[in-house]
Amino acid sequence: MCGFIGVIGAESAVHEIYDGLIAIQHRGQDAAGIITYDGRFHVEKGEGLVRDIFTEGSFERLKGRIGVGHVRYPTVGSGGSEDAQPFTVNFPFGIVMAHNGNVANYEQLRESLAEDGRRHLYSGCDVEVVLNVFANALAREARDGFTVQALQESVRAVYRSVRGAYSVVGFIAGHGLFAFRDPYGIKPIAIGRKGAAFAVASESVVLTTLGYEVLPLGSPGEMLFVDLDGQVVRERVEEGKSHPCLFEYVYFARPDSYLEGVSVYRARIRMGERLAGKFRTMGLRADVVIPVPDSARTAAMAMAQALGMPYREGLVKNRYVGRTFIMANDGERKRSVRHKLNTIEEEFRGKEVLLVDDSIVRGNTSKKIIQLARAAGAKRVVFASCAPPLTHPCVYGIDMSTRREFVARDRTHAEVAKEIGADAVIYQDLADLEGAVGAGEPKIGRFCNACFSGKYPTGDITPEMLLSIEKERDTSRVER
Repeated sequence: MCGFIGVIGAESAVHEIYDGLIAIQHRGQDAAGIITYDGRFHVEKGEGLVRDIFTEGSFERLKGRIGVGHVRYPTVGSGGSEDAQPFTVNFPFGIVMAHNGNVANYEQLRESLAEDGRRHLYSGCDVEVVLNVFANALAREARDGFTVQALQESVRAVYRSVRGAYSVVGFIAGHGLFAFRDPYGIKPIAIGRKGAAFAVASESVVLTTLGYEVLPLGSPGEMLFVDLDGQVVRERVEEGKSHPCLFEYVYFARPDSYLEGVSVYRARIRMGERLAGKFRTMGLRADVVIPVPDSARTAAMAMAQALGMPYREGLVKNRYVGRTFIMANDGERKRSVRHKLNTIEEEFRGKEVLLVDDSIVRGNTSKKIIQLARAAGAKRVVFASCAPPLTHPCVYGIDMSTRREFVARDRTHAEVAKEIGADAVIYQDLADLEGAVGAGEPKIGRFCNACFSGKYPTGDITPEMLLSIEKERDTSRVER
């Protein structure tokens, strides 16, 4: 689950891109990169946070009015600067590309490209597969020169070959900026305009932060192209139906973003209100509602209000520790929880506490937080999850890849509570979660809920593919 921004027509693309990457740093903390163009490519990539990679010298070197930037959260590849996006190929024309998502048939495509003898990949990052499939098609379609029609056919070639979920942004040297996403619309994308400049980003908050007007979102399977003169082409090159990722609304996206026209903030309020109904139905009790910062705050506040309970900030977050969910391995997550959160003991001592978090994935973070609550003097701890039980691997770009990682898999709710040390666990029902999000935009209709239900909307995820992805992720973690 990465983040990207592409800009064309800005006086200095690198300044826009840098500020945009800061706005979506929450989507990836492993590595970052920027490529700009002013007649030649200018590239800078590195491991770590955006502010640590790019310096004043970067702004001087990364010249041009067009560019792409990316923050990486690894799902395929061993991580590090060699897998940092964006990626380039020099033929045809010179193409730059970045993406958010995951290629489910990565190994198959990598082998196919190698066997052709024309395309050798030098990283373990799956966007390089998308880029090379795209470049192969564009070389074929644009033999007589670049045209928008050749670009459209190249996007169709990606749709025919690449399985999984992806939103893509890139540019073709000397021609313009392009963007597209998979025909199921699983991954978010936002488009904006500011004067003569256009930008494409993973979340709308990037655009509003930079002062861009957010334009209406296109349909899944739509391609966007902006040429060097600012002429815009938006063409639907393949029919598709939107299935936005539910977990984006629960955890990944910033609350001030809009995804598919839905306010993430309002969706989380509705999650809390519906979770309050579940709490009542279960006949549970508590003296105080305390959120696990940060992404559960909005839902916890709404839940407390609906239940008529006091809301308190009992857990203080160290903002210089990254998001534990997107850290590279379990060891890092467990160590970080100890450094990330501290308690305000007065809010726990002698109380029956309702802790609210966005989700329970592996259970490690939840267990540590409950231990903190008990050490601070909580008499009883009920743990509420804004998401339903996570039980199936995501093959679309969220790092919950192996079935054995899920604490809820093959366990009852009572068994999960025992495993994480809670007196009781409350999970949001899937129908309530979909209702909480869908109420903001009734036209959505369907969501990608595969991590909760095991139903993969693309319809092409086989058991063999799941095993292959699981093996790839395990290998990557060992290497790291």
